[in-house]
Amino acid sequence: MELHFYQQEFEKGVAMYTLTAEQLRFTGAPEVAITLAQTDSSRYPIVAIADEQLVTFFCLHKGEGIKTFSANEHAILLRSFSTDFHQQGKGYAKRALAHLPAFIKEHFSDITEIVLAVNVRNEAAQALYRKCGYLDTGRRTMGEKGELIVMRYDL
Repeated sequence: MELHFYQQEFEKGVAMYTLTAEQLRFTGAPEVAITLAQTDSSRYPIVAIADEQLVTFFCLHKGEGIKTFSANEHAILLRSFSTDFHQQGKGYAKRALAHLPAFIKEHFSDITEIVLAVNVRNEAAQALYRKCGYLDTGRRTMGEKGELIVMRYDL
């Protein structure tokens, strides 16, 4: 698996990327994150490619976007994390999260912490993040889709 910054060459993969209504209860569609990034230079859409297919998508967000979730000015926010519905259950989300620290160290050398916010009702995602080393900060905040648990991973 490789992580890449989104570029137009991945447009076809994004167009074919499938999220169910259940998935969309907890995450945003890649197209929305990509559109937001086009006008916000602090957002970085990322694709995870395995066997020449786009299997996982997420966005990294620096600057003002992180302030709701962390006071650490050297933190980066992981948002809109998802795995294509047809690729779920194959370990791609876990592999993408395992590759993420090295990717961030390579491309964002000033970052010391990854922060994310996961919906309190999304128990499967919470378990995945814990398994990948993310810790519950004890902070809770409200998001567009309900109450969120703020989690962190130290780099």
